[in-house]
Amino acid sequence: MYTIKDVALKAGLSQATVSRVINNHPYVSEDKKRAVKKAMDELGFVPNSSAQRLRNIKTKKIAVLISRIVNPFFSQLVDAMEQKAARHGYQLILCNTRISREKELEYFQLLKSKQVDGIIMASVENDWSVIEPYTKYGPIIYCNEYDPNASLTRVRLDQVEGGYIGTKHLLDKGHRKIGYCQGNDSSVSVNRRKGYLKAVTEAGIEPNPDWMFKNIFTIDDGRAIFRRIADMNDAPTALFTGSDEVAAGVIKEAQTHGWKVPDDLAVIGFDDQPIASLLDPQITTINQFTSDIGETAMKVMLEIVQGKRKNNSTDILLPIQLIERQST
Repeated sequence: MYTIKDVALKAGLSQATVSRVINNHPYVSEDKKRAVKKAMDELGFVPNSSAQRLRNIKTKKIAVLISRIVNPFFSQLVDAMEQKAARHGYQLILCNTRISREKELEYFQLLKSKQVDGIIMASVENDWSVIEPYTKYGPIIYCNEYDPNASLTRVRLDQVEGGYIGTKHLLDKGHRKIGYCQGNDSSVSVNRRKGYLKAVTEAGIEPNPDWMFKNIFTIDDGRAIFRRIADMNDAPTALFTGSDEVAAGVIKEAQTHGWKVPDDLAVIGFDDQPIASLLDPQITTINQFTSDIGETAMKVMLEIVQGKRKNNSTDILLPIQLIERQST
């Protein structure tokens, strides 16, 4: 946390001058006032008295950061959070970052200006070193995605295990040519990939880089991935998509091209979204009990805001389960 000394060094002035500016002393030039204000803004410095007043303000609002509002996973997650918050007299502010680091930082201003009591990060774009300075303005916790370097509470799943059991299921079905789809380089995507690699390595299989697909998120992405597979001379016989949305796109495009799922291509999703049981064939997937994640994350945040729990480097791990259906 920055001090008056830091502000003075940044502004190139004495600590006494900075103190006079903070306390609205009448005999300070406008140039020095501007220099001090600029240094305070750049450092995110809040004078102790002001910081204390801000900390005592309660808005009964919690902001939740997500990356893609159109993703059904986030819809279910946020719905559970909102219901939990409402039962305790709190409101939820939904913040859609659109996978933008700049937009994510804009939403942290809600905490800095005390428009919300805390922030739940269900998606993460910036590194911990960028986020950490905002923790002095109020509690921040991770939900689902997280930064392993952060000293914050993390409500999450063992995504390595999720990637492992999904891939192991395909191996147990006799597949040796298994492709893998992931999103970006978030903790969720990276850890699921680790689980996939662990499973194929244990089976003595060398992963084929041509079957590893990145930045795959949507139904249309799934359709595009199938077309790439269909054009391969040596194509995978099974695909771990990492998302029910992507799995649905793969399956529908495969059917358009006359392929049979799972005979010609086995497909496994992730999340157990409603579409997984509605599609024909129904999608084998990993149920990560999305509503439980959302409710638990909001419960933890409210306990922190109300002073009933400390916000420290703690992992709250929730269960996952393989749901076998027709697509494998």
